[in-house]
Amino acid sequence: MHSSAVFLIEFGAIILGLGLLGRLAARLSFSPIPLYLLAGLAFGEGGLLPLGASEEFVAIGAEIGVVLLLLMLGLEYTASDLVSNLRTQYPAGIVDATLNALPGAVMALLLGWGPIAAVVLAGITWISSSGVIAKVLGDLGRIGNRETPVILSILVLEDLSMAVYLPVVTALLAGTGLAAGSVTLAVALGVAGLVLLLAVRFGRHISRFVSSDDPEKLLLVVLGLTLLVAGVAQQLQVSAAVGAFLVGIALSGEVAEGAHNLLAPLRDLFAAVFFVFFGLHTDPASIPPVLLPALALAVVTTLTKIATGYWAARRAGVSTKGRWRAGGTLVARGEFSIVIAGLAVTAGIDSDLGPLATAYVLILVVLGPLTARYTEPVARRLAGLGGRRPEPAAGPAADDDASLAGEAEPALRDPDTVGRS
Repeated sequence: MHSSAVFLIEFGAIILGLGLLGRLAARLSFSPIPLYLLAGLAFGEGGLLPLGASEEFVAIGAEIGVVLLLLMLGLEYTASDLVSNLRTQYPAGIVDATLNALPGAVMALLLGWGPIAAVVLAGITWISSSGVIAKVLGDLGRIGNRETPVILSILVLEDLSMAVYLPVVTALLAGTGLAAGSVTLAVALGVAGLVLLLAVRFGRHISRFVSSDDPEKLLLVVLGLTLLVAGVAQQLQVSAAVGAFLVGIALSGEVAEGAHNLLAPLRDLFAAVFFVFFGLHTDPASIPPVLLPALALAVVTTLTKIATGYWAARRAGVSTKGRWRAGGTLVARGEFSIVIAGLAVTAGIDSDLGPLATAYVLILVVLGPLTARYTEPVARRLAGLGGRRPEPAAGPAADDDASLAGEAEPALRDPDTVGRS
């Protein structure tokens, strides 16, 4: 009875505290993720008030949080969208992986952590935060902007790449040999390919099977199916997160919309618990020694993400202003970086990796919304100080730059940039 009471008190205090931190973040107009991480640091190993009775439940909640994050992301896309993005935007995905994974790998090798840690840190610096970026796009009113499809395409390609990357990392961290690792990767690709094939050919039938006019039944069926598939995927040495993502892709239409509305509060709850859980397992005293490498890595990968977005938007014919906005929006890192770091921490890879990842994500999850808002005006001002205007993009997307200089009729003004932040 006593332990039950302590659990309720601890877990209730955690949820209440997260709610208050979320309110504070909303008032300050930035992502609550860094506050959640700080809360975990405060109540974890070496923190102000370490938790006891509720830690095991928080760990389970954190796993559910990862599953729901990826499920909700999958609900945003259809299988046909994914196939189309793979065909048209894969060069941007290659540039993204090259520019942003290499700094992490090089940093791990420079710190003497070895090749496995290099692969892990490469993934941490590569993947942008879909959750933070989606929120930023909504907050800035840029959902309908011309550069937004480019941003979403890069995010989708990154998420799909996780279907390959996560099984490889899992095999490396487990210390399995080349043959076992190859089998794991083959199984992962086979499962991912099978689910995508089912989603493309039988997505309507799956959605019809899941569909229900009763919100309670719809919630139970979608949540149960997601957890079941995630568990089976993990049993097959495939990431549970990737399994959940593929379930989201398989659902479409009214079912996807209804499930999204029903599951959004659960996702927010358990995702917050996930970020707290990561902080719980990081000793605050271990962060200062890795703060400088984390800051250097953050600066380098901020520049490489901006370059990635600029190049991809230019390739898509977006105007110069839109290119800078695309690059600045992609800077934020978050949930996937923490997921990857969490795998490494659990496997007992170098003890400094977790603190470095925490500091790195804290820096960029705060910096990301700022670069999304200010990269374009800062670039425009610097171009003006340099005595030259940014070069307009070719094609119809160039009109938002031209119109600012009076070179186009007002009717041609870009509706996606007028009056936007």
